[in-house]
Amino acid sequence: MPSGTILVADDDAAIRTVLNRALSRIGYDVRATSNAATLWRWVQQGDGDLVITDVVMPDENAFDLLPRVKKMRPDLPVIVMSAQNTFMTAIKASERGAYDYLPKPFDLNELVTIVGRALAEPKRAHPAHGPEDVEQMPLVGRSPAMQEIYRVLARLMQTDLTVMIFGESGTGKELVARALHDYGKRSRGPFVAINMAAIPRELIEAELFGHEKGAFTGAQARSAGRFEQAEAGTLFLDEIGDMPMEAQTRLLRVLQQGEYTTVGGRTPIRTDVRIIAATNKDLRQLINQGLFREDLYFRLNVVPLRVPPLRERNEDIPDLVHHFFAQVEKEGLPRKQIEPAAIDRMRRYRWPGNVRELENLVRRLAALFPQEVITDAVIKSELEDPPLAPEPAPPSQDETLSGAVERHLESYFKSFGERLPPPGLYHRIVRTVEQPLIGAALAATRGNQIKAAELLGVNRNTLRKKIRDLDIAVIRGGG
Repeated sequence: MPSGTILVADDDAAIRTVLNRALSRIGYDVRATSNAATLWRWVQQGDGDLVITDVVMPDENAFDLLPRVKKMRPDLPVIVMSAQNTFMTAIKASERGAYDYLPKPFDLNELVTIVGRALAEPKRAHPAHGPEDVEQMPLVGRSPAMQEIYRVLARLMQTDLTVMIFGESGTGKELVARALHDYGKRSRGPFVAINMAAIPRELIEAELFGHEKGAFTGAQARSAGRFEQAEAGTLFLDEIGDMPMEAQTRLLRVLQQGEYTTVGGRTPIRTDVRIIAATNKDLRQLINQGLFREDLYFRLNVVPLRVPPLRERNEDIPDLVHHFFAQVEKEGLPRKQIEPAAIDRMRRYRWPGNVRELENLVRRLAALFPQEVITDAVIKSELEDPPLAPEPAPPSQDETLSGAVERHLESYFKSFGERLPPPGLYHRIVRTVEQPLIGAALAATRGNQIKAAELLGVNRNTLRKKIRDLDIAVIRGGG
């Protein structure tokens, strides 16, 4: 039979009654109060083996009381409950040393399970840490799906566990990763993000691990990779499903041995980086297709975290809309309000672009619509499918290639945020284009290097040097 004394503090008599009956029936001794002063007196007297407390009480906030409790009795587990179900509530509970956090309304069976686990664990301190005040909310939403994310993040903040974030495009996977970094033990270190889908596959290894001078054509100086830039901080690997197999093998070595070598280097480099990965793809399907290493998947998937699409948490839309309107107002755009009927329409919309689509809509409303109050009619017109435009004439092959390269380079530069890519970009890009171009010319001429040189408009000796430098396989020699 379970045993122990549980101290309950909540100004809601109904909750005190429910907890008293449920916990007493199991075998616990329960003492309940409606105020923080009585709870503090019990703690000072050495009473109780566990505390369950609401955050907001008539005489004192539990977040102000918690540091004193943990200082006096560091091994006393405290479970915090709150109807203020935000990300920062969960974070503050963790920062101030709470054993766990439960949003109201809570699941009674879950609470009983947490109580049993807390009392069964060896007594150990849960030290408080982290910033006292937070000026802005990194994550927004009070839905059950977001509450679960907040609780998981709060438990992960002071660990270095590798996290895999799953979710559709636009759900806010990078925001979750940034929150995990900004409020975690590595917050003083750098947060470095790299999007695998935005970087040419041939360059990913050099971007991740850096390269030495002379490692390839155009490598005129040593360049630091993202691992080196993220040292003592967090490296966020976005769209990990787009990572080529060669880079996957090198990443697996880092996760297994804690070291890597630069491209063209021979000396192993020890690394101290927390890895957070994210994907909008089904990695299991990629594994079955031979496109993703199963051993790497298990190394990355230590803690899986799913970010739900907006259609699964449409009750968060009002909070998100007001949050985005407040953001754009700070940026200098006019203050806006929105009709309840307009919010209802937004909650019925499926949001294929998820939170990113909602944010773009709010910015568009603030910038383009003069009225102070956004009506249902405006939202209806914005969310309706736009009329089909006449199909443009197909561009020429040169225009298609040029446009594709331009879009790819734009994505590549955006992946660095406000920073610039490492030096030697021109030669890396040229090398990336040269390799498939020469390979295609050789394939078209059935490996005849004389004809391939004529087709490309280069000297035959130059072509031979390129084939050797770029390690291009020639199917059949022709000269």
